[in-house]
Amino acid sequence: MPRNPVAQTAFGPMVLAAVEQNEPPGRRLVDDDLAGLFLPPALRSLVRATRWGPVRRLMIRGSEFTGPGMWLNMACRKHFIDDKLEAALGNIDAVVILGAGLDTRAYRLNRKARIPVFEVDQPVNIALKAKTVRRVLGGPPLSVRLVALDFERDDLLTSLAEHGYHTDYRSFFICEGVTQYLTEAGARRTLEGLRAAAPGSRLVFTYVRRDFIDGTNLYGTRTLYRNTRERQQLWHFGLEPDEVEGFIAEYGWRLVEQAGPDEFVQRYAKPAGRNLPGSALEWSAYAEKS
Repeated sequence: MPRNPVAQTAFGPMVLAAVEQNEPPGRRLVDDDLAGLFLPPALRSLVRATRWGPVRRLMIRGSEFTGPGMWLNMACRKHFIDDKLEAALGNIDAVVILGAGLDTRAYRLNRKARIPVFEVDQPVNIALKAKTVRRVLGGPPLSVRLVALDFERDDLLTSLAEHGYHTDYRSFFICEGVTQYLTEAGARRTLEGLRAAAPGSRLVFTYVRRDFIDGTNLYGTRTLYRNTRERQQLWHFGLEPDEVEGFIAEYGWRLVEQAGPDEFVQRYAKPAGRNLPGSALEWSAYAEKS
């Protein structure tokens, strides 16, 4: 596994998605049949153990100790993004996944739509992704391009253009579980890179609350705060829900919808018969290019 502590965070969400596949179809919070295959052997073994219901429930309860409500948030944010992407497919020309990690969305999408997909991440994650895709699929589909960059220093559009991206694409940009790892300057640099996106482009991103970053509200999870803010300083940037509209408007984006824990419970958990709490720590936002 990568030694880079930020790169290592690519594994957690995919373990969650893989474990969810061991739920009966009607109870899954997210559908991702490739998630388990993209994991390294040790984590695949862990996921196999959760085929037994008591082990799976124990893992979910254990996750609540570290981050109460975050299992539901992370699973449902994936469902939310998949829903928005599915609805937009007839009106977009490309998909750009920022901070792609081990996400399988590009490869699941390739089954139904042959539009360009650009997976963007730091070089260590792109190298791991390329190796994983070769192992699982024999190599990336022609529609998928892997783009290595440093979000804090590199120019996003230049890096994308070097891999065949055109600014007149109506693009669907996905930034899932990424913004908190950037500095404010890095987050703004990324949005500045998206300023030139064509009208009709879409953007969906997640963010953590600013008051968690500054330590004034720990949302019931001292452990997560200690891990992400005190020990390794992994998380740097946050927003408040009432700031999002103005923040992205500076870069030409119009906020369409935000989804927090209450929406996720009502939209996804209750219909699946899952009695899981959500966390107000993390939110998802969906926007369109003005």
